Amino acid sequence: MKDYLVRGMSMDGFVKVVAIRSTEIVRRGAQIHGTTPNATAAFGRALTAASMMGNMQKVENGSMTLQIKGGGPIGSITCVSDPEGNVRGFVTEPKVPLVEKYPGKLDVGATVGIDGTLTVIRDLQMKEPYVGTIELISGEIGDDITAYFAQSEQTPTACALGVLVDRDQSVRVAGGYLLQLLPGAPDDVIDRLEAGIQRAGAVTAMLDQGMTPEDILGQVCGELGVVFMETTEVCYKCYCSRDRVTKALISLGKKELEEIAVEGKDFPVECQFCDELYTFTPEDIRQILEKI
Repeated sequence: MKDYLVRGMSMDGFVKVVAIRSTEIVRRGAQIHGTTPNATAAFGRALTAASMMGNMQKVENGSMTLQIKGGGPIGSITCVSDPEGNVRGFVTEPKVPLVEKYPGKLDVGATVGIDGTLTVIRDLQMKEPYVGTIELISGEIGDDITAYFAQSEQTPTACALGVLVDRDQSVRVAGGYLLQLLPGAPDDVIDRLEAGIQRAGAVTAMLDQGMTPEDILGQVCGELGVVFMETTEVCYKCYCSRDRVTKALISLGKKELEEIAVEGKDFPVECQFCDELYTFTPEDIRQILEKI
């Protein structure tokens, strides 16, 4: 089954909603980077959040970058989403030890850490990108995304994310949802949403029961109802190319490229977001030197 996300609105017009099935995205990210279970869960939650946040941005040719640096064993997590919600990312330490809150429950907060920040960089195709940063509050990522929207964008938000890693370390299900209150929302709407979130329970449990993103939003919003406005297929997608890698090599400078050429060996460059490997021969390096 392909991953997709749905966007909509509560029937009273006071709540903006989005939900996603991100199982294949997380599987691909884990495969590329060879993550261990705790890293898979943390990385997968970040990929899931980034996909939804990028899709909500809706700026043509723009992008949204989510960076999490919590001081935990995973190091930093970076995820980049395009306007559709296609996403890519990497972690600095994919092989982290198994840490559980209790048997069968991975401790994502301990893997990420709380001694650090969550940063969102929005490229809105303007002169300068918008950058917002907050201190991490739990390292669980969903709570931290909720806090980011409240503190940095002044938007009351509820974010739930989940990645279920099976006993064989494969990704069984992954997904999440974001709910945002619009200006003028009455208190009873907030109360109903809070009750709905409690009633719905964990995202992974709902996905594991076969519930779709539409089902999940219907469960969470309850009697508020949901009007679905858009459905978008999303995937793990990298935009690397040989031309982009060549431009990155040019940025190294003439002196360093000359040293590479003198060595007379092939120079491999692996994309940090995917498993694509670009190999430059000494002749390729000399041609780049001629261009600059």
